[in-house]
Amino acid sequence: MSPNRSYLPVMLADRAVIFIKAGDGGDGCLSFRREKYIPKGGPDGGNGGRGGDVLAFGDKSAQTLLDFQGRHHWNAENGSPGSGRDKTGASGESVTLRLPPGTIIIDNDSSEVLADLTEDQEVVIAKGGSGGFGNAHFKSPTNQTPRETTPGAPGEAFEIRLELKLIADIGLVGKPNAGKSTLLTALSRATPKIADYPFTTLSPQLGIAEIDPSRRLIFADIPGLIEGAAQGAGLGHEFLRHIERTKAIVHVLEIEPLDGSDPVANYEAIRKELFDYSPLLAEKEEIIAVNKLDLLATDEDRLEAISMMRTALRLGPDDPIVGISGATGFGVRDLLEACWARLGSAEPGWQIP
Repeated sequence: MSPNRSYLPVMLADRAVIFIKAGDGGDGCLSFRREKYIPKGGPDGGNGGRGGDVLAFGDKSAQTLLDFQGRHHWNAENGSPGSGRDKTGASGESVTLRLPPGTIIIDNDSSEVLADLTEDQEVVIAKGGSGGFGNAHFKSPTNQTPRETTPGAPGEAFEIRLELKLIADIGLVGKPNAGKSTLLTALSRATPKIADYPFTTLSPQLGIAEIDPSRRLIFADIPGLIEGAAQGAGLGHEFLRHIERTKAIVHVLEIEPLDGSDPVANYEAIRKELFDYSPLLAEKEEIIAVNKLDLLATDEDRLEAISMMRTALRLGPDDPIVGISGATGFGVRDLLEACWARLGSAEPGWQIP
């Protein structure tokens, strides 16, 4: 029985650079009220209103940074100036950047990380300027007719870089040409670019696999690794930063690599890159998927190949290893069940009531 499949239309927009400007504070007012017996009517100029802030909010309904790639300036409203009768100007409206949870906000000049958004988290990225003082503020027993006011303070303004760390249940890792893109197509209806040469997946692709009407998993096919990726070689960090937030990893291995390499050596090379980049990343739950079993003639050959791979990788009896063929769909259902079971303690996927 093959899993139901649903389509998530993404070429993931995972980076954007925008300019943000908080509102300027309103100027203080110079004003005197006109009343009998009060020198020059008395000062009654009010203070200016505060400028609006630029906020960021982790919105679970947002999936990409596409809106921010098409609009490069985000400005909050300026505060209004003060007025007579000691009236304070209105504060400017803030502007909120509604970003996917997992977005890192970075000052583009200093490279300082300003925020690492989680779901429903709201943070102030740029503060609005304070309002200026009206002349009523400066009244004193020795200065009963002040003509002094101050202008509103400017709001903060700078360029920020947005980087989305992919949030998926399962990240597919493996050497280039291991068959991850073909597997994602078998798992869902996502249609990544596929060809017989390395690095055909140049940006993360998402797909949703529905195991049954009450259980779904989000998969991410992420660009392939080469040795030295942890130091930035090849796609390097472009790959690694996207799997930091997945809940588990499916490590896709070719049973008979086209380049004649050793599957065990390939596995160990990928594991080393994951560990070199982040030991926490390397400790994520892992399911091994031995791919392209359609190249073997019989079920007996396939079972023997899985047994030999388990021994060669020195896996324990509880370590999940699943034989699959992304091209034919063989073993895909078993892989989905293994993923769901492995994530049982990590609130996997979407549990639909």
